[in-house]
Amino acid sequence: MRNAPYPREEMRLVLGAGFAAILERHLEAATPADLLAWGMAGMAGIDPALRVARTTRDITLLTGDRRILARPVPAPDPREAPAVAGGAAADTLTLFQQAAWAASPPLRSAGAPRLIAETFEAVFGHLDPFSRYVTPDEAQAARERRTGEAGLGLRLAPPRSGAGTIIVALNPEGPAAAAGLRVGTRVFAIDGVALRGRDAGVAAGLLEGPAGTPVTLLIEAGRSRREVTLIRSLPIGSPVVAERIEDTLVLRIPSFTAQTERQVSAAVLTGLAERPPRAIVLDLRGNRGGLLAQAAAVADVFMGDGEAFRTVGRHPDASRIYATGRPDLSEGLPLVVLVDGRTASSAEILAASLGDRGRAVVLGTGTTGKGLVQLVVPLPDGGELLMSWSRLVMPAGWPLQGVGVLPGLCTAAGPEAAAQGLAALRTGSRPMGAAQARQRALRHPVPLAETEALRALCPAGDPREGDVPLARALAADPAAMAAGLAR
Repeated sequence: MRNAPYPREEMRLVLGAGFAAILERHLEAATPADLLAWGMAGMAGIDPALRVARTTRDITLLTGDRRILARPVPAPDPREAPAVAGGAAADTLTLFQQAAWAASPPLRSAGAPRLIAETFEAVFGHLDPFSRYVTPDEAQAARERRTGEAGLGLRLAPPRSGAGTIIVALNPEGPAAAAGLRVGTRVFAIDGVALRGRDAGVAAGLLEGPAGTPVTLLIEAGRSRREVTLIRSLPIGSPVVAERIEDTLVLRIPSFTAQTERQVSAAVLTGLAERPPRAIVLDLRGNRGGLLAQAAAVADVFMGDGEAFRTVGRHPDASRIYATGRPDLSEGLPLVVLVDGRTASSAEILAASLGDRGRAVVLGTGTTGKGLVQLVVPLPDGGELLMSWSRLVMPAGWPLQGVGVLPGLCTAAGPEAAAQGLAALRTGSRPMGAAQARQRALRHPVPLAETEALRALCPAGDPREGDVPLARALAADPAAMAAGLAR
């Protein structure tokens, strides 16, 4: 590895594909010159002796005071297609990397995979905090997890010897286990496509498909081979937990999977049919997010016609409106949403949407503030870019990113302060009212100082034992509920 030549053609393919996607789709605009200069800085992450000097005309790579290579700064051309511009930037970058490779033992020792990772990390460091490069091994593992859990309930791996692939894990509730397949079963073909010994990755792609569709496996049964047809199914995921506490229905949503909306709807309808509660509490504490469409679908369980939220990006496909349109399944029951410092992404979106539309009072601490949506971009090396390509905007027009959700009843200062806040709401006073109004008036771009000032009004924190009783007490008081709504 230390003396291996620089693989320029392979690097051009990977970096060119990534740069083209960034130029076309990333939420923040960048120029080919930006990508070149930022990508060059990634080499310094491996060898600190390397440094980049950029003027309006030239980009120079140096080691100490010695110039290794200089090239003109690429001129921006708005007529140039992203694929062409990205490929040209990657072409120039690989010239610099090749020269640095010859001059830098640490770079040669680190190798091409590390250089790719450092390049994209340096680029994304200038763009947003959530975009990142995923290595081929990590991407393959993620694809296999998605395939096994969301399709047939099995996971495949290469065998020690021979043809085909081997089942190395089974979900006991999945279609594969129901059909009698076992760990150790050898799979020779999927839908007629023969598998070689190193084809677990190919197999993962062949297993993927919409729920309800069939897939046929050629397996080894004893000393013979036979075909078995399985039906892909939705994952069970982390289930929604419904608990009745006296006259309150508490729904704990740990994450947003493909079945979350179904589970929430079933819990609400069952609760109303058995013994109608007087209030509902949605517990989103610790929920790190999940499927964006499921956040909109759960919002639709509790709201009538209107906008739930929208996404906005530079690429036309990144901008869309998520709307609600069916009747409120909860029949307008008082609704309180619990959040904490670990409530993120889709969970924050749901809390913000219900609060913005005046359907629920949010209780807890400030949330994470992850308001960017990521796109998965496959790369020629088998890796992926998780790339932010749109920002989330709430119905009132404010962006979620950075600020997060400010609750109507803040518990960050402890139980005594929270009880005082509830008492104030009961009198019609609104301790968080000015902060919520200030948040709703925000528009992109939000200055960092304003973000920090708003977050300081109810800092992100951990869940507290008294959150659920406090939510029940809040929901039982119409005056407090009215005062706690964001407006």
